[in-house]
Amino acid sequence: MRFLELIRVFTLPLFPLYWILVKLRNFLFEIGIFPQRSVNAKIISVGNITVGGAGKTPMSIYMIKKMKELNKSVAVLSRGYGRDSEGYLLVSDGKEILSKVNESGDEMYLTAIECECPAAVCEGRLEGARKLIDTFHPEVIVLDDAFQHRWIKRDLDIVIFDQRFINHANWLNRLALPTGSMRESFAALKRADCVIVNRKFSQKSENSEFEKCLSQKQLVFNSHYEMVDFIDVRNGKKYSSQVFQGQKSLAVCGIASPHSFFEALDSLTISYENKLIFADHKKYSESEVQKIRKEFYDRNCYSVITTQKDAVKLMQFKEDLDDIDIYYLKIDLVIDEEEKFNNYLNEKLF
Repeated sequence: MRFLELIRVFTLPLFPLYWILVKLRNFLFEIGIFPQRSVNAKIISVGNITVGGAGKTPMSIYMIKKMKELNKSVAVLSRGYGRDSEGYLLVSDGKEILSKVNESGDEMYLTAIECECPAAVCEGRLEGARKLIDTFHPEVIVLDDAFQHRWIKRDLDIVIFDQRFINHANWLNRLALPTGSMRESFAALKRADCVIVNRKFSQKSENSEFEKCLSQKQLVFNSHYEMVDFIDVRNGKKYSSQVFQGQKSLAVCGIASPHSFFEALDSLTISYENKLIFADHKKYSESEVQKIRKEFYDRNCYSVITTQKDAVKLMQFKEDLDDIDIYYLKIDLVIDEEEKFNNYLNEKLF
């Protein structure tokens, strides 16, 4: 048994307590003792019931761009996981970035750069939404990672789920925190308006056990990732995957699901034999950057390839990396049933 699994076994007595607290909290929302408040904007929540790696941020970016396509003014709000700040913080006014990545958290910083819309972080989504509305008057606010944050009433509740977790998670992972990876049970999916099964770079597969957890009226959509370009971290220049095929590269990532990143490189026939894996939401320091440099030169690599989420943090070290060719793989989330999904959004929201 691996060390991490051994630690999880020792936490087995704790997860029933977590389950009880979650169920009690949800019950209090259902009977109205914990009230949900409305705001003067359409609220779209994107979340999940597992810890990390489902694709919440790519889905949030997709929804923001979709609202723009529909000519709706849109803003985005997140808690700002792992940030070095507290309270309400405006990350972008839609024209320029107003905070540093460590202040906003990597996911919101990435989203603000990618979407060019008003973006903020705040532990209290109700407070954050009201401040965004007072300042920018958006018609729609997208809440990133908000399925469990029920204090604000939403017009569309989207849960995105990792297909790999559905099909391959072991019994420990299927338990509640802190033992497993579940924030809530599969039964909580019935609270969502629709469910997105994200196959990422894999083939679509069916799972009857998972489907039994959904209500008959609930719509289920499928999504996957499409690889766009490799982008030079230092100057933003774009390159095709062919440039890196047959070359010795150093793959670097600090994300919840490194398997997806390596699967993408594998599909492009790009070697990731040389790799460095850091913890999710890794806050890179000078020592880690020097470690990347050392591995790059010791292994005589042609380039460093990383994720966009890691790139927004490594950009801080441009001077330390000025003698290294470092690129990130840009991906887009795509809904398989796009036309059906577009019709659903119009019917549900507008």
